[in-house]
Amino acid sequence: MGSNSSRIGTESVSENDPFWNQLLSFSFPAPTSSTELKLLEEATISVCRSLVENNPRTGNLGALIKVFLSRTKELKLSAECQNHIFIWQTHNALFIICCLLKVFICQMSEEELQLHFTYEEKSPGNYSSDSEDLLEELLCCLMQLITDIPLLDITYEISVEAISTMVVFLSCQLFHKEVLRQSISHKYLMRGPCLPYTSKLVKTLLYNFIRQEKPPPPGTHVFPQQSDGGGLLYGLASGVATGLWTVFTLGGVGSKATASPELSSPLANQSLLLLLVLANLTDASDAPNPYRQAIMSFKNTQDSSPFPSSIPHAFQINFNSLYTALCEQQTSDQATLLLYTLLHQNSNIRTYMLARTDMENLVLPILEILYHVEERNSHHVYMALIILLILTEDDGFNRSIHEVILKNITWYSERVLTEISLGSLLILVVIRTIQYNMTRTRDKYLHTNCLAALANMSAQFRSLHQYAAQRIISLFSLLSKKHNKVLEQATQSLRGSPSSNDVPLPDYAQDLNVIEEVIRMMLEIINSCLTNSLHHNPNLVYALLYKRDLFEQFRTHPSFQDIMQNIDLVITFFSSRLLQAGAELSVERVLEIIKQGVIALPKDRLK
Repeated sequence: MGSNSSRIGTESVSENDPFWNQLLSFSFPAPTSSTELKLLEEATISVCRSLVENNPRTGNLGALIKVFLSRTKELKLSAECQNHIFIWQTHNALFIICCLLKVFICQMSEEELQLHFTYEEKSPGNYSSDSEDLLEELLCCLMQLITDIPLLDITYEISVEAISTMVVFLSCQLFHKEVLRQSISHKYLMRGPCLPYTSKLVKTLLYNFIRQEKPPPPGTHVFPQQSDGGGLLYGLASGVATGLWTVFTLGGVGSKATASPELSSPLANQSLLLLLVLANLTDASDAPNPYRQAIMSFKNTQDSSPFPSSIPHAFQINFNSLYTALCEQQTSDQATLLLYTLLHQNSNIRTYMLARTDMENLVLPILEILYHVEERNSHHVYMALIILLILTEDDGFNRSIHEVILKNITWYSERVLTEISLGSLLILVVIRTIQYNMTRTRDKYLHTNCLAALANMSAQFRSLHQYAAQRIISLFSLLSKKHNKVLEQATQSLRGSPSSNDVPLPDYAQDLNVIEEVIRMMLEIINSCLTNSLHHNPNLVYALLYKRDLFEQFRTHPSFQDIMQNIDLVITFFSSRLLQAGAELSVERVLEIIKQGVIALPKDRLK
């Protein structure tokens, strides 16, 4: 078997040579982790490179692809007839193609890659100019395989391999600094014979994600092991099968490395990765990305209205099943990216999700991502935050989250929350994210988006949990202390003279501007709640009165005078009523006075 792998690397082998049947009859357990994949890739790289170097003379890549293409014509029939061996050998052919394709893409330009698909068994350096376009034929064949071959135990692995091979093919962008708009993916996938498969491919990949089909149990494909243990060919066949699992994980630079868990559904995971890569391809110079068009326009199977003729690549899918899968899979950053993509780009999905009466099933996993911010990579946190931002742009959502009562949120460890509304929990988690950001990452973009989500919700705050109300005021207290500290540092630096002209002074003015901008946003959030829903939030008024001294310094501050008017009015009005009620008041009595005062306070006094 080792000699077989040497022959494919150095000798020309005709596509009709019986050698191929012998070569493709290897068997081994599929790798189940990124560590195994890396080991296999390292073991195979030399034999892969040997074939790449000799291919202009041997044309063996083209011969192997032709062997694979001829076999795929009978694949559907083989699946129906349960022809295990034929499907197994076809899978192995694709497995080797995928290995080689990754080496080609890593080592050469797209022009050279295309040229390698044209080499035939001729004298060195020759290639056929009138031959069929093997690369285009291979891609069309992969799309057909993914969309048309029924998913059975015996076809599961070849379906995964077809999707992985397409992901590898699309990885060309990874090796270019500039954005590709004229790549081979644009040439083949956005026009020509591949284009009609667009909607069918997107629909199939979505259903693969929805169904989360687990791989067949070990032993489904039990074939005799080769006596010599596989040798070089074992390595060749195993090296890059799912090589882009690691390349396409959506981790930020400098983020914490997380252990890759064993995938419960490799088919669903690879389908999701391919779908995301297709959706994010740049538009071609002369045509929009058809895969993005398909993702933007698909509808619910229960929607009987006709598609406008202007919408290409349209299809229908079961929204209930998709919603359930999205709720269940948010632990992975790629599933969160799919949720963001759909909410952002498909208005049908967005409308459907916002109308759901069980939004907590979607929102809770998103809040859990933000809650465990220190364990997540930055991309995952940002996506979760932007999803909340999109959801909180809807007034109906902002109202309904305060009507959903949750019990025993076990992952929230700062305080036991036996009963709290989804809205109050959302506020708590977003404020916690802001405080984490203030002490650790200090990312202004994260701050701005967190505060924007709170601002979106503020007019609809209802029956805030006492702890949520306390945290809003505590955050303001933290910002106030930070403001005073920077102000004091700025004053001291102006009074004193620098010890050396070479040492630049910190830019206190800029720091002060940033803090004052955040403080203003917090005051606007509090003001919006008091103006629009004062009577619904006695706990916020209580927290405001308890920490009223915090707001004193901002009453006369030129940057905050306008926004402080309503807050000052509420503090003064309710402080007066508490003073009239006497000293030594219990918490219950104070809340009772606040609720009575809310009714007595004329609404027109709040501006």
